[in-house]
Amino acid sequence: MPLSASSSLTYYSPPGPLHAILVAGSVSLFLGALLSDIAYYKSYEIQWSNFASWLTAGALLFGGLALLFALVNLVTADRKAGQPVWYVLLLAVTWVLGLINAFQHAKDAWAVMPLGLVLSVIVAVLSCASAWIGLRGPLVGGVR
Repeated sequence: MPLSASSSLTYYSPPGPLHAILVAGSVSLFLGALLSDIAYYKSYEIQWSNFASWLTAGALLFGGLALLFALVNLVTADRKAGQPVWYVLLLAVTWVLGLINAFQHAKDAWAVMPLGLVLSVIVAVLSCASAWIGLRGPLVGGVR
């Protein structure tokens, strides 16, 4: 059944270029932290744990700013339902679990595994999912 432009769909403003850069930056930094954790798991070279810790800290900075932009976008939206709400919730969950991951990586390098690796996998997947939801084109009149 085709949808008309007058149907009641969720309209929201797409993320701006800075917001998109922040989301993409957090994704790449969380993925880098995951790869560093995998390298540490395979080699037990302590520097990989340090890399993961710094990459996670950078991802939290980018992700926190992206979450702030998403919250402003949500608050200023005319209709607060659908995709923007899920995007903000997913960003918030990603950020909180990333913070827990950062606390895990703040421990001694030998105490980081295996929970640090598990948290890095979860946070990287959540970060990719939030970027997928937040950066895809807005739904306007049933057409992307």
